[in-house]
Amino acid sequence: MISKACQYGIRATIFIVSRHHDGVKLNISEIAREVDAPEAFMAKILQVLSKHRIITSLKGPYGGFFIEDFQLEQPVIKIVNAIDGMSVFEECGLGLKQCSASHPCPMHDQYKIARDALQNAFLHTSLRKLAQEVNEGDSFIKNLALKKSESC
Repeated sequence: MISKACQYGIRATIFIVSRHHDGVKLNISEIAREVDAPEAFMAKILQVLSKHRIITSLKGPYGGFFIEDFQLEQPVIKIVNAIDGMSVFEECGLGLKQCSASHPCPMHDQYKIARDALQNAFLHTSLRKLAQEVNEGDSFIKNLALKKSESC
């Protein structure tokens, strides 16, 4: 449903927020490495997030990406809107252009429930909450090498 760019953007923002208490400014290389994303792609995503004031950037020798106090309580949906737009919550699960309640695809009703639940989760989950889960070790933002028996 959301693009790879959006997934990277959410992971990068969570990482930046998780380092807020350290008072550090992070560079693109650090962020890309931590969230397992291509550096050039990450640079473009961070530029979009900064333009939308989801994160803050500072140029120069003491620059980098960071989060300010007023940005901590932003919901994840702001990242989705900045990168993919809100239309991702209106798209057909089968990719049909004419799918609607009056002209539904075979998956319309089930997909709408899942799509609405995801939108609600993004709307009601703050960046601070997700970063806190990472800092406490309850969740992670980097791909790990799994044994074959552990994979989904």
